[in-house]
Formats: sequence, C-alpha cells, structure tokens
Amino acid sequence: MYIRTAKTMLAHHGMIYVPIGYTFDHCMFEMEEVKGGSPYGVGTYAGDGTRHVSEIELLQAFDQGNILATITKKLKDAA
Repeated sequence: MYIRTAKTMLAHHGMIYVPIGYTFDHCMFEMEEVKGGSPYGVGTYAGDGTRHVSEIELLQAFDQGNILATITKKLKDAA
C-alpha cells in the first residue's frame, strides 16, 4: 500500500494528519543540494547508506515537529 493511500484511509478512520505544507518555504525550494521532503512531510534520501541527513532536512523535521506539537496542544486544550 502506498503511503498517500494509507494516509487517506487512516484519516477516514479518524487519524489526524498534520502535513508541513509550505511553511518551510525558505529552504523547501533550495536547489543547491540534494534533499528530501515535500509539503506532505519531511523525508531524506538514503542512497547506499553513505549519505547522512542534511542540515536542511533536520531543520524541516524540527519545523514539522513544532507544527504537530502546536496542533496537539490546541486539541488537548479544547478537550
């Protein structure tokens, strides 16, 4: 099953999915180095195992974590 298909099915059953969107646009469109990630969420290119996660990929993961924590706090406070 493809991940995008799984997300829609799980969201149909009540899972809350918080994508990063275009909030990380200052580095998302950077074309100077190879990097993973999309508006759907963070990612990295693994290759043959010699490549390490780049600084931009780590910043994007931190940014998505902050977005998820903000949404989670709002849901908790509303309950």
